[in-house]
Amino acid sequence: MSRPLKVAVQMDPLGGIDINGDSTFAMMLEAQARGYELFVYQVEALSLSEGRTAPQGGQRTDRVTARARPVTVRRRAGDHAAFGPEQVINLADMDVVLMRQDPPFDMAYITATHILEHIHGIGPDRALVVNNPAAVRNAPEKILVTHYPDLMPPTLVTWDVKAILEFRAKWRDIIVKPLFGNGGAGVFRIREDDPNLNALLEMHFARSREPLMIQRYEPAVRRGDKRIILVDGVPVGAIDRIPAEGETRSNMHVGGRPVRAELTARDREICDTIGPMLREQGLIFVGIDVIGEWLTEINVTSPTGLQEIDRFDGINTAGLIWDAIVSRLVTGGVDA
Repeated sequence: MSRPLKVAVQMDPLGGIDINGDSTFAMMLEAQARGYELFVYQVEALSLSEGRTAPQGGQRTDRVTARARPVTVRRRAGDHAAFGPEQVINLADMDVVLMRQDPPFDMAYITATHILEHIHGIGPDRALVVNNPAAVRNAPEKILVTHYPDLMPPTLVTWDVKAILEFRAKWRDIIVKPLFGNGGAGVFRIREDDPNLNALLEMHFARSREPLMIQRYEPAVRRGDKRIILVDGVPVGAIDRIPAEGETRSNMHVGGRPVRAELTARDREICDTIGPMLREQGLIFVGIDVIGEWLTEINVTSPTGLQEIDRFDGINTAGLIWDAIVSRLVTGGVDA
């Protein structure tokens, strides 16, 4: 682009992040290094009004605003952000809006995608939302992967307790996880002889109307749950996340240890299979999870892993993401 971009970042509170692990922070640092103007806001500060009235015969333009603050970021622990005064910004006046708040993928999250969809695009009264909010809404991370059954381990998504019991009877060692959770919360390994499955199911369904995802336990997870970052459908790097001793979950939120990883032939097969769909849907920044030979999740909401990959591989993954964003802005290649 011939001019610096104006970028609004929709995220969880910036003050509470881990500056050495947060991928949004890495993207903000890179944007700032390129001279981009940064604003930050939380999703609760987002509004959709009735819009401006156009001249007679013209088209009304819906107006999406946010109470945001200009921000400067720096890699300084405890002093990593300096904010300007709060102001109401029209998000259609931005070049890019990064939708980076963490799940859960609930009705609040879905509503935010509907609001941002009003301004998503390229051109006047438009801003490129990354990732495409309509595609994010239509691609829940544990559901999108089910469109690729040949890449997945045996999986069941259901409310049916009898079906879950039959699945365990067949596969014996299983993983039970909430369909719309994140960060490893609520994920359980249930072995063949574990008497707690019925109680676990009763507790879940008493508290939630959502189905569960059940998958065959993959022992390969002890060697690492691989996070692969794809930029516009192309893999750019990976890490293995090793579960802590005595822990089934490998998520870094719950103590998983990142180690350097290489892409295998199977990893590349998986990426080649899903990459065209990701590009077509405007899912520019995606993190997939692979255990052994199997794809388990396609993360499109707020994927992580950039800083860990950069440290191991000596690359700039945030720079690659911004290159892809700028390319879309220049070519108009957005599925609006």
